[in-house]
Amino acid sequence: MEPEVFVDILSDALFVVIKLVAAIVLPGLMVGLVVAVFQAATSINEQTLSFLPRLIITIIALIVGGHWMTQVLMDYFQGLIMQIPEIAG
Repeated sequence: MEPEVFVDILSDALFVVIKLVAAIVLPGLMVGLVVAVFQAATSINEQTLSFLPRLIITIIALIVGGHWMTQVLMDYFQGLIMQIPEIAG
C-alpha cells in the first residue's frame, strides 16, 4: 500500500468531480454572461431576468447530461472497486 496509489485515486476523484460540475455550471455561466450583457446594453435591472434563464439552462443541462454523468460515476466506482485487490494485496 504505497501512498502514490491513494494520491492517484484522489486525483482521479477530483478530475471526475471537476468534469461533472463543469458540465452543469458552464452552460449556466454562459447564459448568465449573455443575460448580463443584454441587461447592460438595455439598462434593464430585473433580478428574475438573470436568475430564471440560468435556472432553466441548469435544469436542461441536468436532463440532457444526466445519463452521461451517471455513466461517468459508475465507471469511476467500478474502476475503484476493481483496484481493491491491488490496494489491499
